[in-house]
Amino acid sequence: MSNAGSDFATARDGARLSYRLVPGSGSGRIVLVHSLAMDKTFWDATVKALEGTASVLTFDCRGHGRSDKPEGPYSVEQFADDIADLMDHVGWPSAIVAGASMGGCVSLAFAGRHSGRVAGLGLFDTTAWYGENAPAAWAERAEKARNEGLSALVGFQKTRWFGDAFREANPAVVDQAVGVFLANDLPAYAATCAMLGAADLRAFLPGFTFPCEIRVGSQDYATPPDMARYLADNIRGARIEVMDGVRHFSPLEVPERIAAALKDLLA
Repeated sequence: MSNAGSDFATARDGARLSYRLVPGSGSGRIVLVHSLAMDKTFWDATVKALEGTASVLTFDCRGHGRSDKPEGPYSVEQFADDIADLMDHVGWPSAIVAGASMGGCVSLAFAGRHSGRVAGLGLFDTTAWYGENAPAAWAERAEKARNEGLSALVGFQKTRWFGDAFREANPAVVDQAVGVFLANDLPAYAATCAMLGAADLRAFLPGFTFPCEIRVGSQDYATPPDMARYLADNIRGARIEVMDGVRHFSPLEVPERIAAALKDLLA
């Protein structure tokens, strides 16, 4: 996976956002939003599995990858407005917007703030709210990273991200994800953790009227199936699939199944 061929757009507050636009056949347009501490390369396998069926915009969220890392605090609303600014930059009035984990929270925020620009919503391994104890839990993770370095979190993250059999069979994919994780800027990582701890998108869900596809791994301990079921129960007409044996990083574990969900939204 590589960042080759990426360009930059400028958000409304002046932050530069690194993005990559992969053209496809037909009029379909998809924006993909990556997980915490990953970057746009998180979607490479999914984009490949889409086989050019739509034009796909991937980008590094602020604080991540090659995008600017302004001082916090950050908010999911700010990240959502970044998507609107990116879509303006490439000339897209609307698109299917989909995200994994953090990217799902950001996609929900975008759908709430810019609903007229959403042609469909893909929610993978994600939640609208991490729960009552979320601010403290996310602050603890950020503090551990600050005190001991990101490498202190790698063992914990690998077992959350990937199933045991997948880790053993696909060391290159695991190593790539770990490499991206370790390259993160610590203050930006901490600010993003605080953002997720504070995020609560539940109030938006009943107002969504666009098609929605929800996918979650049966072994996802970070955003368990019950969180996905809450989304499905509160978004009218949403379709959910619990993927047996999959953990938290389904776009890396089963990219063809995530691409199939996106194709369902295109249809």
